[in-house]
Amino acid sequence: MNSGLGGMGSFDFVTLFFLVAAVIIFIQLRSVLGRRTGSERPPLDPYSKRETVEAPDAGGKVVQLPRRDGGPENGGRYAAIDAFTPAGTPLNDGLRRISDADPSFDPKEFVNGAKMAYEMIVMAFADGDRKTLKGLLSREVYDGFEAAIAEREAKGETLKSTFVGIEKAEIVHAEVKDSEANLTLRIISQLISATHDKAGAVIDGDAEAVSEVNDLWTFARDTRSRDPNWKLIATESEN
Repeated sequence: MNSGLGGMGSFDFVTLFFLVAAVIIFIQLRSVLGRRTGSERPPLDPYSKRETVEAPDAGGKVVQLPRRDGGPENGGRYAAIDAFTPAGTPLNDGLRRISDADPSFDPKEFVNGAKMAYEMIVMAFADGDRKTLKGLLSREVYDGFEAAIAEREAKGETLKSTFVGIEKAEIVHAEVKDSEANLTLRIISQLISATHDKAGAVIDGDAEAVSEVNDLWTFARDTRSRDPNWKLIATESEN
């Protein structure tokens, strides 16, 4: 009998221990999950301000994508655009129309991303990196770049380029055509570039001198698409 009572007492003690532990865990979980103080993070709003997103391009590199202008608490939906270029100008009007079509658009962040894309495209063209180019160019522009690379390869020529840097990059035109946003940038860069023949002799450019390159590049994005990436649709040299 004593042994039975001893066993029952042990059982009750173990049961009581787990009941107390369960109550403590429940209180802790409730303090974390079960109360609303008014300061917790709200549900995700796809049109609220978002941090900069990083997306890999076709070559595995990471390109900063634009993020949305702040809401009224940060000066209004056009605050970033008005800070970028004066209100009432044709460029400001065009940027506002792009922002209306694409709430994630921020001109400053776009320019930063375009500068990175510019360097990647210039170097990919010099290296004959078709995979990277295909992910950053429209079909028409890619076909032109690919044809130039193929011709160079057929002649046994090589293009050696060193990207020194971008001196200036500015948006000069902005518009929305149907659902397609178009942005044209004037980009002034510095490159060391030379084309070599089969024997290694320089046949174009300069293998040592830094040259200034002035380009007008137009990027486009379908604002209805879930793909956030812009692609190069036109190039023009101002040299």
